[in-house]
Amino acid sequence: MSAPNEDPLQQEQNAIQRLKRGDISGLEYLVTRYQVRAMRAAFLILQDEAQAEDVVQGVFLHLYHHIRRFDETRPFGPYLMRSVVNAALNQAQSNARLRPIDPDAPMDLEQWLADTPDPESLIEAAELRQQVLQALKRLAPRQRAAIVQRYYLQMSEQEMAQNLQAAPGTVKWLLNAARARLRALLERSER
Repeated sequence: MSAPNEDPLQQEQNAIQRLKRGDISGLEYLVTRYQVRAMRAAFLILQDEAQAEDVVQGVFLHLYHHIRRFDETRPFGPYLMRSVVNAALNQAQSNARLRPIDPDAPMDLEQWLADTPDPESLIEAAELRQQVLQALKRLAPRQRAAIVQRYYLQMSEQEMAQNLQAAPGTVKWLLNAARARLRALLERSER
């Protein structure tokens, strides 16, 4: 087990080492640390809670079976999130059609939009939230993944390039295209 004053990075490295030795408590620590973030990313890409849960569980199960292949010199968080995003993209591409995002689902976007004190502002924020969610669901899965990684997971473009195994220029292009499409959709919904 980890010492209470150990920093999170050291706790994470200890958890990975325990998991490599077959100690399931290592996986428990990683799930506890990353599950919410992984679920949020998968949900925002898939727009379906059950599918997001399946994807995240599948990624953790795959991790459990293949942890010996993980290079401990690399950071674990980006590796896990790349796996989640890729699995969610694969699932989205295999779906015949995407389902709409549940507007009642708790998200960071909701908090960002709802941090207004008066009722008029709350109504306007709710309308804006609906417009953003509607526009987000109309993006292609790869564009949606770029927006999720950059603005919901707050990944740098460099981290995104590593996660997508793409050149930084490709990531910039993808983000610009996704933002332009999102902006156009939002402008169209205002009319």
